[in-house]
Amino acid sequence: MGRGLVRVRPELVGEVEFRSWTSDRIIRHASFQRLRRDKPAEDVVQETPGRKTGKAESAKAGAGKAVPQASAGGASTSVKLSHPDKLLWPDEKVSKQDLLDHYALVWPRMEPFVVNRPLSLVRAPDGVHGPRFFQKHASPGMSDKIARMKDPGDGEEILFIRDFDGLAALVQYGVVEVHIWGSTIDALETPDQIIFDLDPDEGVDAAAVRAAALDIHAKLDELSLPNLVKTSGGKGYHVLVPLKPSADWEAVKGFAHDFARALEQGAPEHYTATLSKKARTGKIFVDYLRNGRGSTTVAPYSSRAKKGATVSMPVTWPEIEAGMPPNAFPLGDASTLAQLKKADPWKDFFKLGKPLKRT
Repeated sequence: MGRGLVRVRPELVGEVEFRSWTSDRIIRHASFQRLRRDKPAEDVVQETPGRKTGKAESAKAGAGKAVPQASAGGASTSVKLSHPDKLLWPDEKVSKQDLLDHYALVWPRMEPFVVNRPLSLVRAPDGVHGPRFFQKHASPGMSDKIARMKDPGDGEEILFIRDFDGLAALVQYGVVEVHIWGSTIDALETPDQIIFDLDPDEGVDAAAVRAAALDIHAKLDELSLPNLVKTSGGKGYHVLVPLKPSADWEAVKGFAHDFARALEQGAPEHYTATLSKKARTGKIFVDYLRNGRGSTTVAPYSSRAKKGATVSMPVTWPEIEAGMPPNAFPLGDASTLAQLKKADPWKDFFKLGKPLKRT
């Protein structure tokens, strides 16, 4: 028994995912999953590897081929992570495998927002403290699980994914933020959402940003426009309006700009619709620019390349009213896992959409 260690009587059973055992029988990269109230503590024993069967020996002959890899959420992928223990967020001890496990867990909710949508990627191959790249086009060595198509508008290349293998390939590629267009590859010219990204100036407190989000919520309600909210994982909130994809980019961006300017005119001490740093001093920039063709915003459930390894998480308006901060959900944290056990607040996102009508 090691010096300073204290033995305790086991009473609760916790399910923990980990990468391996060390030579002195300590588990590496442990991640708490849940309490197992269905299993008595006295039934828990250390498992030992079983003898290989002929089937396992046969599988060995196929070594080198990608095989489905299970992860914490139950989703599987044929993509094999190289160096799964590589820390993408070194301070928080969050690895590539941890990120893949997060996406496996949220995949049923995240899938409609990332599949068959043009993507922009924030890559940090050496972790978030190393160089970062914003990437919109393919590069040498990119997995064929990440699909490409030509933009019919300007002939430029567009990246998108078709399934969970595509998302796993992004993780393997060192992608720490997944950004999406507001339209699908099948309807590039007709967005299915409007986004207002609240970007506070330094020194604007969290309470003021929450009040701004709730103000926008109330004003959109007055216009009979359905609206939902998610944490940004940073300093602000993202308010989204689902749309029936009928209006073009010019109309959608025009509406978003008019709405942002109306906020500014109604409360110029709180809001600005101008991008410049000078105009933002002490205010909240209502970023409507993400509604332009080719502009992107961070996807729901995407990780953020920020301190705390936070996630951009869909939440409810009552949770915002109750004081939920924009960086409330660190990747793999108990609070994040608890949030994901709640009912999906965005399950009806694409059913809520209405055609945009400008007056």
